[in-house]
Amino acid sequence: MISLNIEKAFGFISKESVFAYEAQVKSAQEALESGTGKGSDFLGWLHLPSSITKEHLDDLKATAQTLRENCEVVVVAGIGGSYLGARAVIEALSNSFTWLQEKKSAPVILYAGHNIGEDYLYELGEYLKGKKFGVINISKSGTTTETALAFRLLREQCERQRGKETARKVIVAITDAKKGAARVTADKEGYKSFIIPDNVGGRFSVLTPVGLLPIAVAGFDIDKLVAGAVEMEKACGADVPFVQNPAALYAAARNELYKQGKKIEILVNFNPKLHYVSEWWKQLYGESEGKEHKGIFPASVDFTTDLHSMGQWIQEGERSIYETVISVEKPNHSLVVPSDSENLDGLNFLAGKHVDEVNKMAELGTQLAHVDGGVPNMRIVIPALDESCIGNLLYFFERACGISGYILGVNPFNQPGVEAYKKNMFALLDKPGYEEESKAIRARLNE
Repeated sequence: MISLNIEKAFGFISKESVFAYEAQVKSAQEALESGTGKGSDFLGWLHLPSSITKEHLDDLKATAQTLRENCEVVVVAGIGGSYLGARAVIEALSNSFTWLQEKKSAPVILYAGHNIGEDYLYELGEYLKGKKFGVINISKSGTTTETALAFRLLREQCERQRGKETARKVIVAITDAKKGAARVTADKEGYKSFIIPDNVGGRFSVLTPVGLLPIAVAGFDIDKLVAGAVEMEKACGADVPFVQNPAALYAAARNELYKQGKKIEILVNFNPKLHYVSEWWKQLYGESEGKEHKGIFPASVDFTTDLHSMGQWIQEGERSIYETVISVEKPNHSLVVPSDSENLDGLNFLAGKHVDEVNKMAELGTQLAHVDGGVPNMRIVIPALDESCIGNLLYFFERACGISGYILGVNPFNQPGVEAYKKNMFALLDKPGYEEESKAIRARLNE
């Protein structure tokens, strides 16, 4: 199971100040469990892992197998929480170069509907020409501009290339149970569909079909992923004492660091496979806590790569930051540094060592340097990159996010600020119903 170490934050904040949050954490946990806090309509994620049935997982796996047997490529169409969780898990568990190999054990997983890039969508369509592809369309409403636009293009191409009957078998909808454009389309066309629960927001939805189906299509064990989340659900429960509860300690420490002027949290990894875990985490915390002119700004870096770019700022820039490092204890493969007779690069002192040992010393050296430079550090240790540990990590961050948001005093489960750009965009595009807004915004632009 994953573990949390906050010792390198002490010295910037005291142990006593973190433990002083125990009552606030208890109150936050009680509000989550009783559904009496802000945003209580969206607490379906809280005990989701332990409520997932074998029958539900079997249905997801059967659908995934249909796509695996009938598709060379599966495009996941979604934005924000509708794709980031799946991508985080798939990229963390995948071979980095599988997609380049001629013989593949699973369909290539690609993503669309998370941008409005004409070149991106054109190039995706070109790549899909002549290929047996399917689509997982993920949208509660079916009208989110980025996703709906991509799905319109993908559906048309899939039907044209594969025929309407085959397309019906390889297009899957994950959407609202009863309403919305995506539900109407799924019912009309006869697509296999799964439900996004009404009480689970997008950024907390990775353990619903939103995440589980693409992960299963990619060939990973969703039973183990869910089991890992169940394990962490128990470890972070309201009945677990504060000092033994990793989600409680993380939420308390980050709020105390924020109180002491550390306004930016940098999530650090030393394994490139975790890049999209950071992207998922940024949405989870940014969208949950960035309200009422409050909230820690979530940022991320990939080390050691970014030590040669952002490393300078982290070491000597404004002291408004702290780091949370995700450290993978054991790599999945073994690779030893060879000896070289000429030793022109001067690396023979590393000969015989595993590459991961070099990486671990880079991690330790970086932690010491950054702490000495005034950057508090917390460390999350993952035993290995496997389904169980990733399940641990996902639920740990979700639970801590709920607690942390309540400590901060905001509603962690809404996102009213996300709508602002949409209103302006629709007005500029002359969407029906936005005539007055269109006039007003064009007048502003002509001032």
